[in-house]
Amino acid sequence: MEIRSITYFDNPHDPLRGQVLTRAAEFNSAASAVFEGAGYTVQTQRFATPPFPHLLEELTSRAAVSYALKLQDHLQEAGFDYLALGPALPDFPESYPIIPDLIQRTENVFASGLMTDPDRGVHLPSVRACGEIIQRLSTSDPQGFDNLYFAALGNVPPGAPFFPAAYHGTPEPTFALAIEGGDLAVQAFSSAGAFSEARENLIQSLENHGQILSVQAEELSEKLGVRFGGIDFSLAPFPEIERSLGTALERLGGMRLGYQGTLTAAAFLADTIDRAHFPRTGFSGLMLPVLEDAVFALRGEEGSLSVKDLLLYSAVCGTGLDTIPLPGDLSAGQISAVLCDLAALSCRLAKPLTARLMPIPGKKAGERTAFDFPYFANSKIFSLESEGLGEIFQQSEYLDLQPRSPDRDSG
Repeated sequence: MEIRSITYFDNPHDPLRGQVLTRAAEFNSAASAVFEGAGYTVQTQRFATPPFPHLLEELTSRAAVSYALKLQDHLQEAGFDYLALGPALPDFPESYPIIPDLIQRTENVFASGLMTDPDRGVHLPSVRACGEIIQRLSTSDPQGFDNLYFAALGNVPPGAPFFPAAYHGTPEPTFALAIEGGDLAVQAFSSAGAFSEARENLIQSLENHGQILSVQAEELSEKLGVRFGGIDFSLAPFPEIERSLGTALERLGGMRLGYQGTLTAAAFLADTIDRAHFPRTGFSGLMLPVLEDAVFALRGEEGSLSVKDLLLYSAVCGTGLDTIPLPGDLSAGQISAVLCDLAALSCRLAKPLTARLMPIPGKKAGERTAFDFPYFANSKIFSLESEGLGEIFQQSEYLDLQPRSPDRDSG
């Protein structure tokens, strides 16, 4: 198990405030040593701001890029690896078209786009805007890599430490831990002869690590005056067999990933994470990034996994659709249709879901990706059964979808 990210949340303001950046630098210089001293590898340290429409004094592409470049330079000097400027927001429709320039003209800046409101449902113009962002970003890099830095969000609250979904939402600075722990599930399930044993193994592992991490985090919080927001045990994988959530699910259920039984295994794993006691934040569910997981990439290449399968598993466990390679000739409307499905699912289930889709220029369904990136396992291009959104979806309003009440008469 490794710490994927120590994510620091604060408002640097516009213009930038030196005392905020100084406090962030002091935190960053101390944080990594604390957790590495407890025996954990810290892969990255990251900074997340409030949603950029609330942050910037001038909401234009020129102003956003200029601000991001200045903040990125300050944070790199302070030892931060990545920056997230939070989501574009439905109340600021002009914020969505800014994102492609923001990503293309910076090096390590992430952004996102919110598609939902917990009280009003799915915001159809924002869904379409996110589809346009993904389509535009897919043409700016020969490998379609720029979409790694963008996610469309459904019901994602502030404080989640995984990028691109991270953004700040409290008055005080906060930090949280994003865990790369696919190997914990592999180890817990490999020797288990019954569901009860598998569950006990994983809960014990999560709670043991959670206890160690939370003690170190609270000491760090007290010393530096930065609130500890919690741990996101979404068990992010790494593209190796023994660190793959696909491996864990196959060893638990005994079936090929994507075949019948996978949904049950995914639900069981997510339910087990829910039962463990640790200070939680973010998703704390099951992360299913195709290109970041060796077995998901392999089963995708073999054809046993589809976009519909991954959306189905998201209903019982996951964080959504993540790093899925798609044909490069998809229109913004075709992309928007799958985003609308994910947004609707997030509203009806009242759960956070994200979509990080990666159309690959010049590639068609069934062809193989050719990434040379240590955190990716190559797979095939998934097909997307989408004809776009019909005329009724072109309205500039919310699609009112509310979570199902548990006491509603089922008839």
